[in-house]
Amino acid sequence: MEEQNIENKIVIYKSKDGKINLDINFDKETVWLTQEQISTLFGVDRTVVTRHINNIFKDGEIGERSNVQKMHIANSDRPVKLYNLDVILAVGYRVNAKKGIEFRKWASSVLKDYMIDGYVLNQKRLEEIGLKEFDESILLIRGVIKRKELTYDEYQGLLNVIVSYSHTWSILHRYGSQNLIEEGKTRTNKFKLDYNTAISFVNELRHNLISKKEASDNFGKERTEKALEKIINNIYKYSTVEERAANLLYDIIKEQPFIDGNKRIAAFLFVLFLNFNNCLLDKNGDEKIDDNTLAAITLLISESNQTSKDIMIKLILNLIIHK
Repeated sequence: MEEQNIENKIVIYKSKDGKINLDINFDKETVWLTQEQISTLFGVDRTVVTRHINNIFKDGEIGERSNVQKMHIANSDRPVKLYNLDVILAVGYRVNAKKGIEFRKWASSVLKDYMIDGYVLNQKRLEEIGLKEFDESILLIRGVIKRKELTYDEYQGLLNVIVSYSHTWSILHRYGSQNLIEEGKTRTNKFKLDYNTAISFVNELRHNLISKKEASDNFGKERTEKALEKIINNIYKYSTVEERAANLLYDIIKEQPFIDGNKRIAAFLFVLFLNFNNCLLDKNGDEKIDDNTLAAITLLISESNQTSKDIMIKLILNLIIHK
């Protein structure tokens, strides 16, 4: 658990009934509260909050390392433990679900304002980077944020895309972009995806989701015979695993070979392809793209114009190569 300095943004939360007012730290694309603030938020004793937090970490529901920070805050001589939104909501659902839902809606609204107003999209940094495709990618993301009614997970996914992409492009610009991109690609293809294998996996996914009533009967049914085959054959004109995976994801979403479920199938085959080629995990064993970020990428592809394909492919590549 690292110590952090919050210089930053303080946002004020006020409950609908006006009984709760909290000054909330807003940093690292989420909100942070102390145990004392969480107890005030949900109207319970601090010892209750402590017990629930300990159980949440003990049960493995949420990992402690990435969701807790020791931070220096105003009027404090020593670092204080703060807990992010995932932990706050997990406690809320245990002690006061109604207030937890109210707080989640408020946090989602704050996250949207945070992105649109440009705290994450640091314009000065964009100018320093000076890369046209980066700027175009951010404009595309901004457009989606303004047009769509997004969930908290979708906001978080888009934030992950922005922050990861910004960090990656800074490195690339500093050390010579094209060389680093090329060096990061995997040229050894351990697994070759063919049409029959892909359809077999799609059918398995289809049956699984339908059995759980999470998909319609048209999920995974091709619009025309072997509609997916052309897309799969096309990815092998590219020389690296990452390029093939990125184009597979993009082309399924844009060309819509299935009657229903194109985004989910595209994400599923994308992850499967990377996994079978040992390119899904980073050096620490974590997925290079988490579920929220992948969902955000599929949303961006779906909302983008065909003319933006090169931008989208580069965005995907830089999320999966330098991790």
